[in-house]
Amino acid sequence: MQRFHGGSSIPVVLITAFACAIGCSTSTAPLTLPTATSNSTTDKTPKIAVTLALNWFPEAEHGGYYAALVHGEFAKEGLDVTIIPGGPQAPVIPQVATGSVQFGVDNADKLLLGRAQEADVVAVFAPIQTSPRCILVHEEAGIKTFDDLAAAKDFTLAMNPGQPFAQFLKHRLKLDGIQQVPYPGSLSQFLLNKRFGQQAYSFSEPFAAKQNGASPRTLMLSDIGFNTYTSMLVVSRDLITKQPDLVAKMVRASARGWEHYLKDPAETNACIHKENTEMSPEILAFGVEDLKPLCVVKDGIKFGSMTKDRWADLIQQMTDAGSLTGPPLDPQAAFTSTFVETE
Repeated sequence: MQRFHGGSSIPVVLITAFACAIGCSTSTAPLTLPTATSNSTTDKTPKIAVTLALNWFPEAEHGGYYAALVHGEFAKEGLDVTIIPGGPQAPVIPQVATGSVQFGVDNADKLLLGRAQEADVVAVFAPIQTSPRCILVHEEAGIKTFDDLAAAKDFTLAMNPGQPFAQFLKHRLKLDGIQQVPYPGSLSQFLLNKRFGQQAYSFSEPFAAKQNGASPRTLMLSDIGFNTYTSMLVVSRDLITKQPDLVAKMVRASARGWEHYLKDPAETNACIHKENTEMSPEILAFGVEDLKPLCVVKDGIKFGSMTKDRWADLIQQMTDAGSLTGPPLDPQAAFTSTFVETE
């Protein structure tokens, strides 16, 4: 059964650039043949060891970062990148804030929660511009909009109650007439009950539900304004101050990796599947097609860039819903697009 967002944990696997280049070996033993990762003329130059911590198990949402390994983009920048897969409660923001890892992948709402706890972590690259966060319902339930959801009777909705998106939904829609239960971490209950809905990402659970004979409908959180940047590359402000060149290299390589992934994902998806066999090639192929429109940059900004207005809107939404308390956060302090605009 697929492990979806909020599911059970799996063992952490360290993945080196060399390992992915030769087929994503899961061995944790260091492999140090530098010429295996790139055709760059600098292959004999010692690489800078870098760790990238993911917020979830390897899936399509991380595809561009894996593509940067598979296609040698990190190596071309002189980086030897190790990816650490995450899972439920993956402590990406604390790890980045304390310097135990140099880079992390996480979403905008999680970064703001960390900043509210004085974690000086900054987003530097946002490949997924439109959030894939959704509520999954059955077509047979007759729920076509969030207003329909709010008005539903004899209906159960499964969400992680502490998540900012869940608090936003409860604040925005009230949801007093439906039964709210914790997210189960799988589709098992959804498949058994046409009057059951649950949190999901649009590029994974809907495909799996169809494979199991269901007729799912997705209600996108972005359609009602809760639109968090997703799978952002995040760093500490200390790293930006002390090693801006390293951050620039990581952003450049990541941007090229995402370009590879969105154009030709097959080789990268094979790598991801080896690291997370729960993600079948079919789910990953569906996922990248769903991701393509979510990565489209609007308002004429460069791919991966962010805007102060969107961060300010998210801060206000999370404050209104009770996710953020205490002194107001400065939206400008949460991100920088400098590395994207100069890459």
